[in-house]
Amino acid sequence: MTDEIALGFDDALRLADRLVEEGFLHRDSLPELRLIDSIFHEMSGDDSTDRWTTAALSTDAGWGRARTLARQALAREGANASPLPHICVVR
Repeated sequence: MTDEIALGFDDALRLADRLVEEGFLHRDSLPELRLIDSIFHEMSGDDSTDRWTTAALSTDAGWGRARTLARQALAREGANASPLPHICVVR
């Protein structure tokens, strides 16, 4: 499940330049987004499977750094810091 976070981010990052061109994303947010991408790539080595566990989301330094960068980008985009709503997924 945690790898889906990085895969979804990678898919979204591919749209970032176009979102900047269309005025939906500040160009100044791109460095943070690219740093998050590089953190995820760094975490993807063969010997780093422990970094992709659910527990690692709250303990791993790479995930912590990615969260910090994401908060900075969200703040620049004008997103407030209120908690996300509870989401229930029905399968």
